[in-house]
Amino acid sequence: MTQETMEYDVVIVGAGPAGLSAAIALKQLKPDVRVCVLEKGSEIGAHILSGAVIETRSLDELIPDWKEKNAPLQTLVKRESFLLMTRKLGLHLPVPPQMRGRGNYVISLGKFTRWLAAQAESLGVEIFPGFPAASLHMENGRVAGVITGEFGRAKNGEQKPKTYGGGFIYHGENNQAAIGFVVGLDYKNPYIDPFAEMQRFKTHPSIRKLLAGGRRISYGARALNEGGLQSQPKLTFPGGALIGDSAGFLNVPKIKGTHTAMKSGMLAAEAIAQDNLENYPDAFKHSWAYEELYLARNIRPMFRFGLFPGLLHAAIDTFLFRGRAPWTFKNHADHKQLEAATHHAPIEYPKPDGVLTFDKLSSVFLSSTNHEEDQPCHLTLKDSSVTAKLNWPLYGSPEQRYCPAGVYEIIKEGDAPRLQINAQNCLHCKSCDIKDPSQNIVWKTPEGGGGPNYGEM
Repeated sequence: MTQETMEYDVVIVGAGPAGLSAAIALKQLKPDVRVCVLEKGSEIGAHILSGAVIETRSLDELIPDWKEKNAPLQTLVKRESFLLMTRKLGLHLPVPPQMRGRGNYVISLGKFTRWLAAQAESLGVEIFPGFPAASLHMENGRVAGVITGEFGRAKNGEQKPKTYGGGFIYHGENNQAAIGFVVGLDYKNPYIDPFAEMQRFKTHPSIRKLLAGGRRISYGARALNEGGLQSQPKLTFPGGALIGDSAGFLNVPKIKGTHTAMKSGMLAAEAIAQDNLENYPDAFKHSWAYEELYLARNIRPMFRFGLFPGLLHAAIDTFLFRGRAPWTFKNHADHKQLEAATHHAPIEYPKPDGVLTFDKLSSVFLSSTNHEEDQPCHLTLKDSSVTAKLNWPLYGSPEQRYCPAGVYEIIKEGDAPRLQINAQNCLHCKSCDIKDPSQNIVWKTPEGGGGPNYGEM
């Protein structure tokens, strides 16, 4: 089938804070430029989950009158604590300078993203939710656009006669790939269940005391493969630029980085306006965002040696060297960090009580996750025999545990394990693609509009 081509000057992939900031900044600099933003979620903010704390530095630069424009920043941080929690106690420690949040705002990142989208549309940016960028469109060795995913194809691969539609080519004179920014935590140990850990967090005596006093606690967990500036050595490629990436622009000690992601998009917009993407990496390196991330570059890597070595090094790096230590530790891919199941005892969590703790599928239900069931599975295996040969005997199939939605399930057929994939539950966190020890799982874009619908979360 011949694919229809949509012509734009700039195509931005991902309607997150970075992509939308890039679109807004570009239209401010060049009002006549034709800009479109593609978003795989059913609506803007549908795939954005975070109880975020946002610094307004980038927002002040991008939209100085954001208060008059009713930006959804309402809850000012006035008090904060840094707790080291044992099983029964919460020990108060000095709040490291980079983690201080006073003067910042606790926000719904989904609501903030929707507000940014409205600002972009008021400037003439065209935004298309429900259109996942499934592949790149190449011309003469450079990226010339993106191809959106098909819809209306059945599980068996055949086109449905009444609903099939081929993907569109979104062709751009300049093209910018913006990977959606997320805020979250990376779980090194495959036998830790993120949902169960959050449930146990809520039952800790110190947290229960805060909740009993009427305090509200916001948190979100989502898997990341790396973390920190060093994980993105290259920011541009022929025909495109990488902005807002969850690894490259996450400020690890703050567990937030919306402002740095936004700044990366704004700097990319300036480079596009100058018609020279090659200026972008240098501009970013001379920005305050780079400086901030550089000072935090050593925080994340040391935690792979454990909590206390990580805390000790973070304290030395933060309070003694102020982030300017004469060394730089390297991050390592998560899938290379897994240890054999025989080296660990399984963690037995208490059964959910339905009051403070809940089972995994009940939590998935709250995300309003949904996919058209009669479509090709977007979670595929390079080699279906790897489960029986490697993942199960050596690691105990950790995909059952690090997936927060119960997508992966081991079914015993006699003595042979078979990996069943319940793709309908997928939250699009991509933990499996990132954590799979054999890198056997391939995550592809499902039909547009599928996945979670987080609403105002």
